Amino acid sequence: MSDTAVLERAGFGAPRDYLELAKARVLSLILVVTAAGFIVASPVSVSVPLLVLTLVGTGLVAAGTNSFNQIVEQDFDRLMERTMGRPLPSGRLSGAAAVTFAVFTIALGFALLSIGVNLLAGALALTTTVAYLLLYTPLKRRTSLSTIAGAVPGAIPPMIGWAAATGALEPGAWMLFAILFVWQLPHFFAIGHLYREDYTRGGFRLLCVVDEDGRQAGLQSVLYSLILLPLTLGLPMVGIGGKWSAVGAFLLSVGFVLSAFGFHRERSRDRARNLFRASIYYLLLVMVLMVVGTWMGG
Repeated sequence: MSDTAVLERAGFGAPRDYLELAKARVLSLILVVTAAGFIVASPVSVSVPLLVLTLVGTGLVAAGTNSFNQIVEQDFDRLMERTMGRPLPSGRLSGAAAVTFAVFTIALGFALLSIGVNLLAGALALTTTVAYLLLYTPLKRRTSLSTIAGAVPGAIPPMIGWAAATGALEPGAWMLFAILFVWQLPHFFAIGHLYREDYTRGGFRLLCVVDEDGRQAGLQSVLYSLILLPLTLGLPMVGIGGKWSAVGAFLLSVGFVLSAFGFHRERSRDRARNLFRASIYYLLLVMVLMVVGTWMGG
């Protein structure tokens, strides 16, 4: 028996289990928006070593936070088809190994940001952990308003990037926070609608569970996506991008609104899936436009 197999049988899992524990896909989006915040905030030129350190530190804190979330919710994950195969519910990874991984990654990430970057970046990263685990995670089983609470830590990563580049939180950082905060709500509503049966079995009091016909989720998706229209047009006012990149971001927002409206009009799984995909493409393309627009002055 190989050493890897021995470790797996002892509850230490395989490398892929730790990637799943850290929610690697979510982590990749966090790193994208963190990098965007750093780049658009960089006053003269991008310090690549500082950017790499910021991304490593932020990624470690986010990985540990996601891991703790799965540790806390492992009993509920066993009840849902989408999550019962995760490392903890399936037994591939022991609770002790998961806790050790979570504590180590958060501590190392916080140290890298606080010492290697600046205290503000470290404090913001730690804020995401506290807000996610002590606010959002317990509220998911109590109120449908938990999604709004969860959007707060989810909107902080671009601010970490901004703080890492400048050492301060200027208006542009708060604009990025606002865009990420608003964007997350239609994104989450689409996910919730896709997995509403699972969330019901898991005992989560999300909007997709209490709003049985999906009417409120559809309506709120439209309303929140509409807020993105003035926010994207206002990007040049806080020094992010220029006129043409703002117009491009605005047009992308129009497309996002139309996708949300389609979900509101026909609250089917296909429409929810379309909104989810649109949200991912929207976020990535808007980040690209902001970065290109800022550095090309347009």
